Amino acid sequence: MTNIVKPPTQPRAKSTQKPTRIQREKTSAILEAALEVFSKRGFRGATLDLIADEAKLSKPNLLYYFASKEALHAELLAGLMEKWLEPLAHIQPSDEPVVEICAYIERKLELAQKYPRESRLFANEIIQEAPRNQDALEGPLKELVTEKVALINIWIKDGKIAKLDPYHLIFAIWATTQHYSDFDTQIETMMDDGYGDRFTTAKTFLIGMFTKALTP
Repeated sequence: MTNIVKPPTQPRAKSTQKPTRIQREKTSAILEAALEVFSKRGFRGATLDLIADEAKLSKPNLLYYFASKEALHAELLAGLMEKWLEPLAHIQPSDEPVVEICAYIERKLELAQKYPRESRLFANEIIQEAPRNQDALEGPLKELVTEKVALINIWIKDGKIAKLDPYHLIFAIWATTQHYSDFDTQIETMMDDGYGDRFTTAKTFLIGMFTKALTP
């Protein structure tokens, strides 16, 4: 399994001593506030003042824990990459690859439902051409995608799944699952009241669609 390497973006207040309970709580509150602000406003629109206000801390207090907006953003992206890579890393060699890939789709939908702000944070970074996350894209993510593309090609060669482009299969899964968090406002507006939970109905639709596409 591909190792996931986090960039060196430790909180400013971190020392060789174990953080106190108050330090842990404040660090957590700052990261939570930063996630809220970054996910709504993007990197450019976010400010330390807005993050401090969201965290209910003074700006000097925030700067004691994180030296800059860039440090906060990098810390959030590092944690996000771990969450985003884990479901893909779980795809393993199997005698039932269609089931294996559909399980990946389910895990991606669960991520979209559980971590919508993180998904929007990542989407904003990619839209801006990943100026602060290029190393992670070119390193752990690319390595993992290359590994899974090779596995999918083996399944295709063995006749276990239909002949399709493995890269575009992965991209299509990303696009169709993350859409439900990145564009949730649009989806909520379009779907009539009483139609049902969008993640539940999306799961049924996507599993059905990809099962048909993957079956030889």
